[in-house]
Amino acid sequence: MTAAARPTGGPSAPTGLLDALDAYERALADDDLAALDDAFVRSADTLRGDDRGLLVGHDAISTFRGARGGVAPRHLSRTEVRVLAEDLALVVCVAAFRDGGSGLQTQLWRRQADRWRIEAAHVTGRSRPLDTTVWRVVGDPLLPPTGRGRLDGATVAVKDLYAVAGHRVGAGNPTYLQESVPVPASAAAVAALLDAGASVRGIARTDEFAYALTGRNEHHGTPPNGADPSRVPGGSSSGSASAVRSGVADVGLGTDTAGSLRIPASYQGLWGLRTTHGVVDRAGLLPLAPSFDTVGWLTRDADTMVRALDASVPHGSHPVSESGAPVVLAELLAAADPATQDAVHAVVGDLPVVTLDDLGLPALDDLRELLRLVQGAEATAAHGKWIAAHPGALGAVVGQRFAAAAANPPDLVAEALRRFPGVRAAIRAALVDRVLVTPTAPGPAPSLGAGAEELERVRTATTTMTALASVGGVPSLSVPALTVDDAPVGLCLTGGTGTDRALVTTADRWLRDGVGTGLPAGAA
Repeated sequence: MTAAARPTGGPSAPTGLLDALDAYERALADDDLAALDDAFVRSADTLRGDDRGLLVGHDAISTFRGARGGVAPRHLSRTEVRVLAEDLALVVCVAAFRDGGSGLQTQLWRRQADRWRIEAAHVTGRSRPLDTTVWRVVGDPLLPPTGRGRLDGATVAVKDLYAVAGHRVGAGNPTYLQESVPVPASAAAVAALLDAGASVRGIARTDEFAYALTGRNEHHGTPPNGADPSRVPGGSSSGSASAVRSGVADVGLGTDTAGSLRIPASYQGLWGLRTTHGVVDRAGLLPLAPSFDTVGWLTRDADTMVRALDASVPHGSHPVSESGAPVVLAELLAAADPATQDAVHAVVGDLPVVTLDDLGLPALDDLRELLRLVQGAEATAAHGKWIAAHPGALGAVVGQRFAAAAANPPDLVAEALRRFPGVRAAIRAALVDRVLVTPTAPGPAPSLGAGAEELERVRTATTTMTALASVGGVPSLSVPALTVDDAPVGLCLTGGTGTDRALVTTADRWLRDGVGTGLPAGAA
């Protein structure tokens, strides 16, 4: 990398500043993480922002940079320096990329005892026609509306498990995509949105075969978390969530088997609805575990969620129920991190508290294990032959998950399959006249730099909280109502079968008026 272009106008640069800028650019070119860490002021107040969000604190910036994987080759074609104080200078540079395009970086440099360091930075990147961590294919539109209705003008990000007419289904795996052929017709859930006036913006990334919750994809990268770019986005409906959070789509069409809509909604501050199992037609959807797979959506507001639901579940096509009395489920609240518990207590007010014993339901660990065994058996039945025929095609994490599922002891699987219908019926009976109010996830999204052991711990804790709705086949809604450690966490409403719409309207009323909770009026 060449030295930074020297300023052509304005006051001269303070001694050592341009040398520090050159060193920073060399570190970028080499992806020298230690040198890049040393280039920024080590403070909890250090800032770095770009179109994906704002990072606050040296540690958050370092974590983001470690997961980024370097920058494209470039040089600084123009540099302007303005001295603000004896030890403070503003540096604005134009970065010209070797393969075309340019960007702008604005940095506030502070002179410390040994050298100049960056205290705040804003990066305006070069234009990107397609963020391939979010999208597999995108258009303007990819598919136009086929009718008029409640979704006129809305755009949809379709998870890469659904059939989209004229395109292949990729399931988050390059080998699977390569062997796929374009489908002649869209999945029922896609067609319903098109018939209601929406257009398909594109096909969005997913964790491989939807068998993960972080949003990481070892083949395509990690979509950004629009609420906090230092954290994972949540999955498996990761691309759909990122597209909605960033504003390039209004509706994210996803799936939820064990939390794949609720978790990205919680992590990115979105509305995310897991519908009553079977209420939305799954024709044209690549399965993971059919006993749990559900169609659902991610949106930025309640109104769009209601419109997507109404378009997909026509009036009179399925039984509809009003939501029951709201109660806090003690065990699900206790399963969350302490800071999340505090945040829930602050908003639920004096809602009654019930226990699993009160409801006649098994322990959370038992529900999670039931989900794990039945889901694993069905995932193996759906994809085991393909995986066996394509050794090495899966990423390490998802590959290990499928291998573990295939290795589950047959007697345990058989017992889980025997118990499953009865437990589902018990959950549905317990929620006929109740709405469970709980946190969606144990806490905020894990850091981008979290290791495999930490992510597996979070996954276990998360599925402990999501299993009840999945096993019950009941609707569960994540609402952007909580903030923990300056990051979003969802408040979850789980109701009886057919209460899908009522959950959304109830939550919207709570957020707008504070009715029934400690939420301040207008919290939405």
